[in-house]
Amino acid sequence: MGRLTTHVLDTASGRPAAGLRIDLYRRDGAARTYRRDGAARTLLLSVTTNDDGRVDSPLLEGDGFATGRYELVFHAAAYLRDGGVALPEIPFLDEIVIAFGIDNAGQHYHVPLLLSPYGYSTYRGS
Repeated sequence: MGRLTTHVLDTASGRPAAGLRIDLYRRDGAARTYRRDGAARTLLLSVTTNDDGRVDSPLLEGDGFATGRYELVFHAAAYLRDGGVALPEIPFLDEIVIAFGIDNAGQHYHVPLLLSPYGYSTYRGS
């Protein structure tokens, strides 16, 4: 059975990103909010990372885990400011949006984020 998970590491501080808010959207389906490019997206959930930079349960699993297009929105600037990082009024990275697809609902999709104030990296993990 498939599931979606994430993990956030703060590479500038060398530790897990605890207390970072993440929003998960489905990009195809009933529209509640809209992107500038006109694509509909529906907010599925908002979570906050725990002390290990993870969330306490999969973001999607079971009947809620379906093929389609999704977005994870990592609220990076708020997390960094809360951690005492001095950012400019308009931060270089405010919200990091990872748009991705789930093609096989029987697989595990893990979307980690490596974060710093001026860069990030992601990949499909296991």
